[in-house]
Amino acid sequence: MSRTVYYTATTLDGYLADDHDSLDWLFVQDIDNEGPMNYDAFIAGVGAIVMGRTTYEWVRAHLESTGESWSYAMPSWVVTHADLPGIDGADIRFARGDVRLVHAAMVEAAGGKDLWVVGGGDLAAQFAEVGLLDTMMVSIAPVTLGSGRPLFPRKFDLRLTDLAQNRAFVCATYDVVGPRLVG
Repeated sequence: MSRTVYYTATTLDGYLADDHDSLDWLFVQDIDNEGPMNYDAFIAGVGAIVMGRTTYEWVRAHLESTGESWSYAMPSWVVTHADLPGIDGADIRFARGDVRLVHAAMVEAAGGKDLWVVGGGDLAAQFAEVGLLDTMMVSIAPVTLGSGRPLFPRKFDLRLTDLAQNRAFVCATYDVVGPRLVG
């Protein structure tokens, strides 16, 4: 059975990117690529991914500047209201509207593997609001930004299910309990 997982990295003060959508803070952190919550082990269990417009545009710009190709072999959805260009050789499906429809299509395409909400935080929160986000896997870096793109811009209760250290990162896995009704 597929789980829907928000697998991401954040600063200690809860930002995914700075005010200019830069991830420079992330790429200078010390990490063991084979350590706890490593990408290769995670992506091996993923059958479909979804991301929002800002994340997609950042990835597309990064690929254009480095000459790298799209690194996802599985079907990929981009939730956006804009008409965006695709990427040669990539199975990218653009969607808008209710994330429940996107989720249903992803489950069908994933073949029993997990679904990855790549980002951003608002998109992950949209899945959570309709009860379709099961888990948050968050690598917390020892840096603060003071402002930027928030990790998860909604009030939700989570339950810690696993905790580890991967060199500079605190690696925490949470079950998504539901909307925060108190406070």
